[in-house]
Amino acid sequence: MAEDAWDPRQYNRFHEERSQPFFDLLNLVRPQPGMRVVDLGCGTGELTRRLHRHLGARETLGIDSSAAMLAESRAHAADGLRFEKNEILQFAAARTGEAPWDLIFSNAALHWVPEHDHLLRSLASLLAPGGQLAIQVPANHDHLSQTVAAQVAGEAPFREALGGYVRRSPVLPPEEYALSLDRLAYQEQQVRLQVYGHRLKSREEVVEWTKGTLLTDYQQRLSPDLFSLFQERYRERLLPALADSRPYFLPYKRILLWAKR
Repeated sequence: MAEDAWDPRQYNRFHEERSQPFFDLLNLVRPQPGMRVVDLGCGTGELTRRLHRHLGARETLGIDSSAAMLAESRAHAADGLRFEKNEILQFAAARTGEAPWDLIFSNAALHWVPEHDHLLRSLASLLAPGGQLAIQVPANHDHLSQTVAAQVAGEAPFREALGGYVRRSPVLPPEEYALSLDRLAYQEQQVRLQVYGHRLKSREEVVEWTKGTLLTDYQQRLSPDLFSLFQERYRERLLPALADSRPYFLPYKRILLWAKR
């Protein structure tokens, strides 16, 4: 089994497409002098550096659970910007006694964390008065690229090897995030569902896209040989279900939310 299935090179094959939501989310943040910032799920740290410099933050901490991703972040650590290996849920639970944060930022990471209503309560407790929360999560779990992976996971021999595990997205409908933020007494909020249109070279690139994200969840649970078979079966089932067009247009839904205490 793969302990860390994340591959920075595979993930960054679609660097431009994956970066645009970060900048849209960053535009929602209101810079304040001397901010103390944490980036949950910082990945390679490249965009965390952009966040840190854009805000002119006094301190920015990037956390990620992937050692492979964090190995890339070392080149970006400097001038108040640092990185550490940690799980998001552990961070939220263990930091309650520390100085509060002025901004909790997370781009394309919290869809790996369960129980979002509970998570939002934990994060709210870490914010300073007037602090801001900025989160972007993929909401494309009803796309064929996602549902076909779940179908393959339910087939033999993968079903037995996975112990019945199937990846289910914890992402809530946009209105549920708005209600949760209101219950948590945020004074201002913005929640929106945005569809990003990506023109890929062909439908085959959809497989390459998911290899950098969704399929890592199965990769870390399967032996290398069995995961290779999983990918073959996934490709076999997915590609005929997608339009054979060049370029291939991939609509990708994401939820962006911002709130201020």
